[in-house]
Amino acid sequence: MSDQLKNQDATTDGLAQPLYTPIKRRSFFMYAGATAGATALLLSGCDDDDDNNPSLPAGNSTTANGSISLGSGDVGVLNYAYALEQLEADFYDRVAKLTNGAALIGTNEFAYFQQVAKHEAIHRDFFKAAITRDAAGQVLRDLTPNYPAGTFDSRTSILATAKAFEDLGVAAYNGAGKLLKTPAYLVIAGQIVSVEARHAAYIRDLIAPGSFAADDQVNALGLDMAMTPAQVLTVAQTFVTEKLDGSTIGVN
Repeated sequence: MSDQLKNQDATTDGLAQPLYTPIKRRSFFMYAGATAGATALLLSGCDDDDDNNPSLPAGNSTTANGSISLGSGDVGVLNYAYALEQLEADFYDRVAKLTNGAALIGTNEFAYFQQVAKHEAIHRDFFKAAITRDAAGQVLRDLTPNYPAGTFDSRTSILATAKAFEDLGVAAYNGAGKLLKTPAYLVIAGQIVSVEARHAAYIRDLIAPGSFAADDQVNALGLDMAMTPAQVLTVAQTFVTEKLDGSTIGVN
């Protein structure tokens, strides 16, 4: 993918519509906190010769053992993020639609879940649009979430699941950022992870006040936790029916 960045004063004329139109419609950048300059960054084009190593599996292809490959290079990293955002979006959507949500988890907390459900849906749709534009045919298929029994039956289980997803998401972005080659994608990943960190901090404080930056998430150097794709997928896989193969994420 090209590392050349579009002029930040560029207009939307001629932009690839599968990427630009859905993002504009869903007001992605309002939620992710991106600037107009970052918008121009993301909409930079990609060279045809990137992520084109025939020895590496393409995103969404089925491997010999029946797993779904997330792909290689930047496409693999984007599909990896897309898989996690699919899970978060589905979880928050289910909570936001609970008819007894306010009574079950509290009025303010339920309002939070309804708001964050919009954030996560926007993140999910953004990645799908980006991959569709830049790697046609390699976008990860829709996943089938799988939750433990009782996940949506109590405040305790809902908050615990939200905490697990948010902590995992932040650590995943922190660990995968170095694998991205295209600056535009790195800019947006940084803006999304900051939103996810806000979610994680709020949820952690609902469970245990003051735990938003506990030692299990922030180390002695003041740096947030980072996990490799292999570590993250081991955890995430328990919530997904399909078997995911992330062995070539970031490999060119």
